Amino acid sequence: MIQENFIRLFEDAFREYWDLPAFSNYGEKLTYTYAEVSKKIAELHILFEQCNIKKNDKISLIGRNNANWAITYLATVTYGAIVVPILQDFNANDVHHITNHSESKLLFVSDIIWENLEEEKFTHIKAAFSLNNFDCLALLVKKKRNYLDIGVDSDVIGEIIEPEISDETLNLSLIHFDNVKKIFAERYPNGFFRDCVRYADKPNSEVVSINYTSGTTGFSKGVMTTGNALAGNITFGFRTKLIMPNYKIVSFLPLAHSYGCAFDFLTPSCSGCHIYFIGKTPSAKILLKAFAEIKPNVIFCVPLIIEKIYRKQIQPMLAKPSMRWVLSIPFLDQPILSQIRKRLIDAFGGEFSEIVIGGAPLNAEVETFFNKIKFPFTVGYGMTECAPLISYSNTKDFVPKSSGKLLDIMEAKILNPDNETGVGEICVRGENVMEGYYKNPEATAKVLDNDGWLHTGDLGSIDEENNIFIRGRNKTMILSASGQNIYPEEIEAKLNNMPYVMESLVLENNGKLIALVCPDYEAVDLEQIDQNQLEVLMEENRKMLNSMVGSYESLLKINLYPHEFEKTPKKSIKRYLYSTNIHSK
Repeated sequence: MIQENFIRLFEDAFREYWDLPAFSNYGEKLTYTYAEVSKKIAELHILFEQCNIKKNDKISLIGRNNANWAITYLATVTYGAIVVPILQDFNANDVHHITNHSESKLLFVSDIIWENLEEEKFTHIKAAFSLNNFDCLALLVKKKRNYLDIGVDSDVIGEIIEPEISDETLNLSLIHFDNVKKIFAERYPNGFFRDCVRYADKPNSEVVSINYTSGTTGFSKGVMTTGNALAGNITFGFRTKLIMPNYKIVSFLPLAHSYGCAFDFLTPSCSGCHIYFIGKTPSAKILLKAFAEIKPNVIFCVPLIIEKIYRKQIQPMLAKPSMRWVLSIPFLDQPILSQIRKRLIDAFGGEFSEIVIGGAPLNAEVETFFNKIKFPFTVGYGMTECAPLISYSNTKDFVPKSSGKLLDIMEAKILNPDNETGVGEICVRGENVMEGYYKNPEATAKVLDNDGWLHTGDLGSIDEENNIFIRGRNKTMILSASGQNIYPEEIEAKLNNMPYVMESLVLENNGKLIALVCPDYEAVDLEQIDQNQLEVLMEENRKMLNSMVGSYESLLKINLYPHEFEKTPKKSIKRYLYSTNIHSK
């Protein structure tokens, strides 16, 4: 068990960093200090009391990255309740299902998402609140005979019989935020100070959040994350000095996803950092502007963003004949590579210690180039079921092509390793492993065995120094007719570096490999390439690819796909959606 208590970490941090800036909404004139965050948390605690929320009740939370999202999350866990973060990309049906399945009592939601939800489909929610200003959006109760308990004592609410008493009247009289502020003023007549920060007593062994994954293989499951698992991630960030006090953090990964939550939000909040929340879709243009203005000290990223910046800014430069000539000559190439390195570092703000890449494998060509120019990056490995971290090495110790070194609070083994390659399923256990899937013992039993080993579903190997090397997903591996293991992700990585390819999917069809390719339509339009020319170019790509891979990995055909593939929040393609789109024309 991790020695530091998860909730006490925040209590101690808010007191220590009281006067420092904590949360800012990027692009808005809004910054909260740690003192102001603490006060707003105390106000929400009063709101929870008014709604009769008890320890371990669930509170759902959905909206864009912003300060109020973060404050609601912290208020929930420090109250002793269980937070249910919902990815804002989920559709309305998913939101209804998750709130009902988790039995959430309250819902905090951005106004634009609330407009698309249907009140009558919520079975447990007592009230919904706006993440814009914490106003009550609706009191989800039924009248008289079918009345839903709203959690307020009967002697307070009285006997509600008359049908003309509306939900709106109940909102105003019971849980209006003005009433919360009045109670707050009465409770703290001399003001709210450091010593007023007192949070729930809850052992690390208990569940503090339920994260519904958006996996690439089907409907999401509720991962029960304990305080111990989150404390394990946070304190690892302390020990490794991955995040330090006064760091500036650009938070653009989805906060409802475990990677962004742990390292763009929770660990920085416990470290006295100033977090800038990016509420808009994090395009490369928006992020590069934010990096230049904020100059973050460490950056947590997914491969898709890094690879897009590489393809748009670096690859065209490297493709110039004069550049290829210079780079082919020893000693002449070093000044050019140094200039490229400086340009890339400046693009990310110029003051970061390293970029930590996680969520999916980094493209091999991009990684090779970054190593060549000595760009300060590292690749980690994790999953929601580990809150999320499994392995990480800082940029100085990072072994190329690995996913970092196994955490010192985790164990790992390879199940059924191949005799020649050592590749098998990666299994882990330790402090960061989840409690299980909420109300789903069957799914839990499939991944957590009796000895506590989590079967990750990822294929890879581990060297003598405990560095983890990922080859692909167990469920996506293809067994060729000759018995060879084919990892489609490795073929896709090569194909994605070819002309006019934005992204690709390699799938099996009747024993043959076929690729779906979403073209780089921006480049296609810029060069005025028509459909017939594009198909010819893709055929050239196919032939080039087949010359680079084993015969058992060769592609029979490339089919063009009209738009980007649907992805999970960590930007992995939802492969299961495309298994029927591979038939030849």
